Amino acid sequence: MTDDFSVSGAERTADAIRERIGTDEPEIAIILGSGLGGLADEIESATRVPFSDVPGFPETTVLGHAGALVSGRLGGRPVVALAGRFHMYEGHPVALAGFPVRVMHALGARTLFVSNAAGAIRRDLVPGDLMIIDDHLNLTSTNPLTGPVQEGEDRFPDMSEPYDPRLRAALRAAGDKLGIALKEGVYAWLPGPSFETRAEVRMLERLGADAVGMSTVPEVIVARARGMRVAGVSCITNAASGTSEFPVLHADVLDVTARSATTFQSLVRSFVTDLPRAK
Repeated sequence: MTDDFSVSGAERTADAIRERIGTDEPEIAIILGSGLGGLADEIESATRVPFSDVPGFPETTVLGHAGALVSGRLGGRPVVALAGRFHMYEGHPVALAGFPVRVMHALGARTLFVSNAAGAIRRDLVPGDLMIIDDHLNLTSTNPLTGPVQEGEDRFPDMSEPYDPRLRAALRAAGDKLGIALKEGVYAWLPGPSFETRAEVRMLERLGADAVGMSTVPEVIVARARGMRVAGVSCITNAASGTSEFPVLHADVLDVTARSATTFQSLVRSFVTDLPRAK
């Protein structure tokens, strides 16, 4: 695996991927979080490339992440999807966590949809809920843009609306169309891999977080630096520590995402199908 997570490194990786998937450009990039990778199986005319065959991508080590790039069509739209992602808690640098977004941008995608499994902090969020992410908190003291500014990227990207308002509206419309009661809220990113303590959850609540997880934010930061539009959904899988009497277990996270898979997949398919073309 190379340690070159630059734009030029992403372009080389994209060239290698095209040798496997062809030259059709995806409109939409999709990143599927823990237990949510089943959507990749719904992509039609799909070409599947294991992460181990993608230059610059390590193999995934997390249960619930298949570790494959899938190219094809979803809802009639050309897409490229990652069934799995890279986390800092695996020992990866934050630059690698955001690197796949540079690769998918180099492949042609200009819209990014991200998903994750998250713990509920806000009391009206319950396991099985789907939460549109309307903002986030980066509480890791890291940033994937640290280092030399990359060609074509904004040195100081505006983050006042990291999750595009029109895309959030499109997600709400998809939910209304399907009868899915969506929630909205702020996602907090902590490095993991341990789940949060009760004191940390109380802190997060006071800071304005509605849900908490261990991913997603570095991908969104890189996407915004590249000028991509972003939408995101958290699958609420558990009550965060101290907000219920039960311990937080990764097995329960995967169980809830499995039970929520059909609803999640229907939502994303409708969102992608009806999404207006970027101008």
